[in-house]
Formats: sequence, structure tokens, C-alpha cells
Amino acid sequence: MTNTVNARPATSAPGSSRQPRIAVIGGSLTGPVAALLLLHAGFDHVAVYDAAPATANLGGGLIGLEHAALDVLDRLGISQDEFVAHDSETIWQIPIRDRREAAGRRQVYPGRNTTWTLLHTALARRLPAGLLHTSHRLTGLDATTGQPTLHFTNGHVAAHDLVVFADGRSSTGRRLLDPDRALRYAGYVAHRGHAHTPAPALRDFLRLEPGPGCQYNVAPVLGGLDWTLYLNASPAEYADRFGAPPTRRLFALPQHVSPAARAHVDARAEQLLPAEHAVTVHTTTTRMAVPVMDIDPPTRMVWPLGGGHAVLLGDALAPVRPHTARGANNGIEQAAGLIAALTQHRKYRADLDAALHGWQRRHLPAAIAAVHRGPAIGARLGLGDTAPGAVR
Repeated sequence: MTNTVNARPATSAPGSSRQPRIAVIGGSLTGPVAALLLLHAGFDHVAVYDAAPATANLGGGLIGLEHAALDVLDRLGISQDEFVAHDSETIWQIPIRDRREAAGRRQVYPGRNTTWTLLHTALARRLPAGLLHTSHRLTGLDATTGQPTLHFTNGHVAAHDLVVFADGRSSTGRRLLDPDRALRYAGYVAHRGHAHTPAPALRDFLRLEPGPGCQYNVAPVLGGLDWTLYLNASPAEYADRFGAPPTRRLFALPQHVSPAARAHVDARAEQLLPAEHAVTVHTTTTRMAVPVMDIDPPTRMVWPLGGGHAVLLGDALAPVRPHTARGANNGIEQAAGLIAALTQHRKYRADLDAALHGWQRRHLPAAIAAVHRGPAIGARLGLGDTAPGAVR
């Protein structure tokens, strides 16, 4: 199976009555949103491919959705009651001095907080039977048949007119289409956990800043509290604590969190955080960790392949640091814009190449801005290799 891309000029036929065959790669959040939007717009030949098996135990932490993304979900008929457990829009930014809270600053978040798990569940239950193909790990993409053709490790081969890559920050699509843009470790780790509490008194999102080299975020979620503790770590320290280098282990699942990693986080929480938050960290049984990564800004979102196209969305296009809170938002907003462009082509005979490049022109600047914003936030917090005064 090949892993090369044939980038011959596209020869689209505007206004063709034939329904295009569209493949969506990735079954996390952006992929299902794109698939549901396509179905909602009347595209019938849609398939979603996901590398994870159907029996995989999937879950994730807190994410913020801004109003534009929430409106997309509204249009799909997904009520916020399904995925928003607490409707507070308040963020408290609180300096910490000697483990005590100083006067905080209130901000109003233009959106709502949810968790990956709640939103993914709401999306997955709406995917029609047979649309999602699990255990399909992509290995290659070519256009030898004249159309984008996908090759999977299980031997499946599928030709499509459009391939939408929404396969996350470790995207195979990005590796195939834009191989010069590799992820690089930023020098710090997002340690996170879910603390089970029967009725948390906390209603708002708290952002605690003890000083350079640390940030602690905590917010109420269904069944407890979700917390993230950002701490600097060298590549060797990450490998020692999680069993592989950060560029190879992009997600440290609970089974990867070593006793040494747990002890390190507990010690730093005890040293830096107010007592009640240190206790929350210490008593959290199940933990995960995510190495924070950077990438060069994208220069394009669309690739012609024979008579078809491939596109990158969300984290597949441009993973951003979690401080920006733009990962899910970028993906959902880009998906909505893409389906709008495709609809103009199908319903009103708009030139497909022009429609796709118009979509790229509208959404690429926001993706680039988010890529640049992450390191600036990290530097202010003393987080990362390039942050002045960074400490571990």
C-alpha cells in the first residue's frame, strides 16, 4: 500500500447531479460533526472511518465551546441540555501566593463548558447505523484510480471524491498531505484528572496561577471536578514518567501514568496549590497526561487529488495549545464552513475549486492565529522550553 499523494490538478464538474462520495477520517468530535452536517445538507454517500475499535473505552476531559460552535450543534438538533452539565459562563483568574488565593479577576466566557465524553456521546448517538466504520486505521492515500483512494491496515480500499481528515493532532492525513509540518514538544505537560465528588460546591471555571512554570485549571463537570495541572518537563522526564517520548506518546492514558508521575504531580500540587486543591489532586485515582505540542502554522487546507480533493480540519490541520481553548472550536467551525461551500457547489453549480479555496481563505487565518497564540500564553506563564524563567 502506498503512502504517497498524487497532487494532479483537479477536474471537478460543477453542478454534477451525481452525489459525491465523501470520506470522513476520524471519529472523535470534528469528524462526527462534519458527517452529521453533510447528512443534514443532503449528502447521501458519506462514510466515517475511525482507527479505534468499537469496543475501545473512550473518554476525555473539559472543553470549552464558543457560541459559533454551539450554534452549529443547535442546527444539528443537539440541545445543550445533553452536553452542558453546568451553564456558568464565569472564569475566575486567581493569582496564588504562598499557597493562598489573592484577589481574582472575573471574566465572562463567550460559550459553555462541556466534556469530550458528553459531547462525543451526543454526537455518536445521532450517527446512522452503518455510517461509522471502526478499526479502520489509514495507511495510505493515492489517486492512481483518478480519485482519492484510501488504504487501511485491515486491507480495505475505498475510492472517494472528497476525503475530510479530522483525525486529530496525530493526524495520518497531515503526515500524508503536509509531511513537512511535524509536531514538536513544547516542554510541558497537561496532567489531568476527574475527581469524583457527590455535589461539588464549585460552579465556575477557576484558573489558578501560582507563578512561573505552573497553571491549575479546575471546573465542575458531571459527577465531580475536572482539573488540569500544567507543569514543565524535559523530554527525558516525560519518557521516564510515561514510558515513551512525548513525540511518540501523544496521550498518556491511565495505564501509562507511572507511580513516579503520580508522586511528582502530588508533590508539585502540595508545594504550589492551596490545600483544598492539593487534596483534590491527591485523591484523584484515575489520571491522564498530554504533552503540549507545537507545529508550524499551516499554509493551506485543501489538496487536489486526481479528480477529487482532500482537506484537513481542526487538530488534523493545526493542533493548538490547550490554553487557547480553540481546538474543538476550530474544528467545528471549519466543518460548518466546509459543508456550506460544498452545498453551494451541489445546489447552485458553484465552481468546486473556487468554493473550497474560498473556504480556506476564510478559515485559515483563524487557525494560524491560534497556533501563534498558544506559545505566547505559555511564555507568559513560564511554561515551555522558550518561556523566560521556566522552572520545573
